[in-house]
Amino acid sequence: MDLGLPATTVVPDGVPPLTDDTRREAREIIARYPRSRSALLPMLHLVQSVQGYVTPAGISLCAEELELTKAEVGAVATFYTMYRRRPAGTYHVGVCTNTLCAVLGGDALFAAAKEHLGIGNNETTADGSVSIEHIECNAACDYAPVLMVNWEFYDNQDPQSLRGLLDACQAGNPPAPTRGPSRLVSFKEMSRVLAGFNDGLGQEGVAAGPASLIGLDLARQRGDVAPSYPASEA
Repeated sequence: MDLGLPATTVVPDGVPPLTDDTRREAREIIARYPRSRSALLPMLHLVQSVQGYVTPAGISLCAEELELTKAEVGAVATFYTMYRRRPAGTYHVGVCTNTLCAVLGGDALFAAAKEHLGIGNNETTADGSVSIEHIECNAACDYAPVLMVNWEFYDNQDPQSLRGLLDACQAGNPPAPTRGPSRLVSFKEMSRVLAGFNDGLGQEGVAAGPASLIGLDLARQRGDVAPSYPASEA
């Protein structure tokens, strides 16, 4: 059914269009928030889940539904690095090159990824299977060097294991993440999860591994408790 709303920008060939169903789900997201513009971040993930990146059409849809300008939506889409401005691969590989990961081999991993795939930063293989990006800290320094594929962890990597992971992604058969769910979903599927539509895999495992929980375990063994504060400071 046509919702009778303004037409959005035409999308490039091969990119799925944003449909009335996309608008319905955008409105479902908006309804979660007391202020409609608070829905912008998950809405951008929603359009990525359909089109694989934030297209001009996606910016238009968000602007129309939230009564914002395209400039306001575009400013948000370009500020946060999780929003792609060009097509992402089915598997988007992010290699941490911040200090600790870099010292322990992150720079070498990223160089190996570029050489193995024959593409550069923020580029996608010709078959559309894999894109790569050097990214900021994944908050997993205890597993450095670490990378993420579609925002799932692959810990303690080296160039050889990375090449095997990239080959498996190109073949459409990636291994399960080191921590978390039992299988890796596509970039579009993960974008839908980030838009707030549960795929049920979040219950399969937690992202915090033993190395991340050592401090908590020691505190429990010692019986440490948080200090109390006077009611006036609470």
